[in-house]
Amino acid sequence: MFRFRSLLIALLIAATTACAASDAEDAAMDESGAALPGPRVALNPTASGQLPSAIIGEAGDPQGEDLGYLEGDAATMGYLAVPEGDGPFPALVIIHEWNGLVDRVRQVADNFAAEGYVTLAADLYQGRTGSNSDENIALMQEAMANLPVAVANLNAAVAYLKARPDVTGRVGAMGWCFGGGIALSFGLDGEHHNATAIFYGRLIEDPEVLAQMDHEVYGTFAENDGGIPPEQVRSFEAALRTAGIENDLHIYDDVMHGFWLRVDGNPELRTGPALDAWQRLKAYLDRSLSD
Repeated sequence: MFRFRSLLIALLIAATTACAASDAEDAAMDESGAALPGPRVALNPTASGQLPSAIIGEAGDPQGEDLGYLEGDAATMGYLAVPEGDGPFPALVIIHEWNGLVDRVRQVADNFAAEGYVTLAADLYQGRTGSNSDENIALMQEAMANLPVAVANLNAAVAYLKARPDVTGRVGAMGWCFGGGIALSFGLDGEHHNATAIFYGRLIEDPEVLAQMDHEVYGTFAENDGGIPPEQVRSFEAALRTAGIENDLHIYDDVMHGFWLRVDGNPELRTGPALDAWQRLKAYLDRSLSD
């Protein structure tokens, strides 16, 4: 409980200052041999030098489907994107920013499905989204007031993915800003999973706490980030080393908090760093989630 209280305080400080399918013929089968229902996303991994369409503002309508994955909570509605084919595929849980599960996050889930991951975009706000800073902060504070509930939510998401016959059993979690901090908390306190990827989320700098992590950590950060400044990232990296946790962290020059999910906001400045972060992420997920 002490750890949850400490994480809550840290996440609130950082977030409030920094956060400003097509159907396939060869659908996956369930245990009885029947086709799993739902749309499929065509397998189409990005080529070298190519960014996923969602983050450059060129994605179309979401191709997946809404999914109620949290038993007893009809308001919580995630979004599921499944690659075409039988699989089995590795899987990802992706965690939204402070404004909730919006279409850009759904489109990113589609992009990961195109890369070959069964992807579930979690909903930590019970179907609600914010439309301005005040609403976003209120939703975020409500979610972080009881971090065990958020962890339980993500545990249910991982359990759902692991139970699918078209999933290998290897699952990663990743998020941005609010979601990045939650991903780190989930990596420490949640049910076992195989990867944690953080995009400019709030960090923990205590090696004794970080020693609970049992897998390599990925992190992408921005030099001009007032909420998670470079010195804090370097302290996090040192703490991971002290704890013996492998990591792939990088601070990108000239860009600000939030640069990766919205490259289209300043393509000239953000494309280069975002592409490098994407290539690092693809390599990380491949080595962390491959059988």
